[in-house]
Parts: sequence; structure tokens; C-alpha cells
Amino acid sequence: MYTLLKFFHLAAAIVWLGGMAFVLLALRPSLGTLQTPAQRLPLLAAVLRRFFAAVWVSIGVLLLSGAYMLGHAGGQAAPIGWHLMTGIGTLMFLIFGHIYFAFYRPIQRAIAASDWPTAGRKAGGLSKLVTVNFVLGWLAIAAVSFLA
Repeated sequence: MYTLLKFFHLAAAIVWLGGMAFVLLALRPSLGTLQTPAQRLPLLAAVLRRFFAAVWVSIGVLLLSGAYMLGHAGGQAAPIGWHLMTGIGTLMFLIFGHIYFAFYRPIQRAIAASDWPTAGRKAGGLSKLVTVNFVLGWLAIAAVSFLA
């Protein structure tokens, strides 16, 4: 059971971190080649809709599998790297919730109203927080790799 949950935990982390890499390193720069916000922003929202659905599933898997594995390791007796990963992961979950509700949902509403300036501002803020979460994800991996 433990090995299976560890596999799902790693898979969920890979989906989330890999998706952030795609958004930051491939999608965002490529959107600049489209001429108008009316072309860029609906594409961004459509890609994020699919990616964010996967992130919500990943968060659920990470929470459940992580709680089980932490308990299996003795909770407080688990290596410090695990506790750092748990804290960083919790911060990432909270930041993602903020990204989703304070940026992504308003982007959807602004696009529906053809309010391109608002959608563009929100997209810029979303990108900054995705960058923060991307860095935090790598810090979590470093913590569990070097301190576990």
C-alpha cells in the first residue's frame, strides 16, 4: 500500500510541477506571438481550465497520500525534509487556491465580458504566483531529497 501511495504522490507532484513548467516556459512566451488580447487570453483560459482541473486532483492525491505516508513514518519522527515538504506543500496549496479564485475566475469573467485590460492584468498576476509556486515546488523536492 505504501509503495502504491508513494507512486501516486510522485505522479501528482510531477503533473503539477510539470504543468507549471509548461505554463511558464512554453505557453506564456508563445502567447506573445498572438496579435491581440482577444486571441491570447481565451487560449490562456482554455489551457488553464484543463490544467487547473488536473491540479485540483493532484492536490487531493498529494494531501491524502502525504498524510498516510507521514503517519506511516511516525508523524513527528519523520525526517525534517518531510516536514519541510509538508509545510511548503501546504503553502503551495493555499497559493493555488488564491491563484484560482482571485485570478483565474476573474480572468474568465473578464473574457466573457470582453474586458481585455482586466483579463490581462489578472493574467500577469496569475503568472507571478505560478512562478512562486514553481520555485516552492523545487524547494520541496530539494528538502525531501537532501534532508530526508
